Amino acid sequence: MSKKTSLSKRWLFLGTGIFTMLFSGVLYAWSILKIPFKEIFGWSDKSLALNFTLTMCFFCLGAFFGSLICKRIGPKITLIIAGLLVGVGFVTTGLLNADSPYLLYITYAILAGTGIGISYNVVVSTVNSWFPDKKGFCSGCLMMSFGTSTLLLGKVVSAMFERDNIGWSKAYMILGAVVGVVIIISGVVLQRPSADTIFPAPKQKKAVNGESFQVRDFTTKEMLKNFTFWRAFVFMILITAVGNSVISFARDLVISVDAAPDLATTLVGVLSIFNGIGRILTGALYDAQGRKRTMLASNILTIFAAGLTLLAVMKHSLPICIVGLCLTGLSYGSCPTITSAFTASFYGTKYFPTNYSITNFNLIIASFIATFSNSLLISTGSYIAPFIMLLALAVVALGINFTIRKPE
Repeated sequence: MSKKTSLSKRWLFLGTGIFTMLFSGVLYAWSILKIPFKEIFGWSDKSLALNFTLTMCFFCLGAFFGSLICKRIGPKITLIIAGLLVGVGFVTTGLLNADSPYLLYITYAILAGTGIGISYNVVVSTVNSWFPDKKGFCSGCLMMSFGTSTLLLGKVVSAMFERDNIGWSKAYMILGAVVGVVIIISGVVLQRPSADTIFPAPKQKKAVNGESFQVRDFTTKEMLKNFTFWRAFVFMILITAVGNSVISFARDLVISVDAAPDLATTLVGVLSIFNGIGRILTGALYDAQGRKRTMLASNILTIFAAGLTLLAVMKHSLPICIVGLCLTGLSYGSCPTITSAFTASFYGTKYFPTNYSITNFNLIIASFIATFSNSLLISTGSYIAPFIMLLALAVVALGINFTIRKPE
């Protein structure tokens, strides 16, 4: 394959990946998608928070198994399987009744969560394999699309909930059909580069902050034995936990500081916008300034986000809360881009799909922290205690951040 051909194809694949991630990211619109189960079925905040945690767990498990399946049968069949799981998951969620939230855990968390996890890993790893010279840029574009999904699809689904001729049940079915088909189509389009594909050589840059080393391809076993990985893994857990917690109760949070319900739904979309912006800005920053400065900037931003939102709750201030949400979106958006670029930069591209899915397991623990944040909210009746905890976690992450060194 010629260099010209490979370059033209990779932009088509990037566009396909961006489009697919835009629809797959609807999973993060849970603070909007949970509305009918809370307002119509009367299910508790605790049970709905648990669903979000389980969704993140099966999202990560789906990403892991997706990497293994894709290695054996390729991205096409793997994405078709993912699309079917997502479609069935959302459609059957639309058929639920008020008897018990446990079926929700099966349809939404297990089926849809697993399917989107599979598609997420396969799309990211397949498209990234076409951009060895632009890791941060490619990851940022894909993550931006995934993050902004809440604004676009969340608002659409919310509007369908309120339409008498549609309602929440049909809305879920339509959502499942559309997202499932988009993922299946991506499976038909996307493909891996052949062994003889020629890419531009990455630009040789001076070491940033003194961090320069020869990247080699670590197997997953070698990566897990590396102490640097575990320090970075804990750092990612603590940073991600802040955004995960806020996403799980974002709409209720802004209503607590006197935002109208319609405005609250819009602000969840604003959080999504800044989530997307944070992802692409982080990718550009990672390429330009390197790992150290990017992770430090993300960490400091997360501290400010948690601190300002805590202040907003204490002062009962909607304007400060909006600023806090925007900063939270930016900081949370930086996490997946850092995870993707860090894994490729430190541990190579040969085993990237599996290594990346393992690194992404930080979401599982971060989601349990989000569940604990909701428990604190319920037990104290205030958002103050959860945000004090989240601010403390971000500060602890800063200390860990300074200890992360190149892999050996």
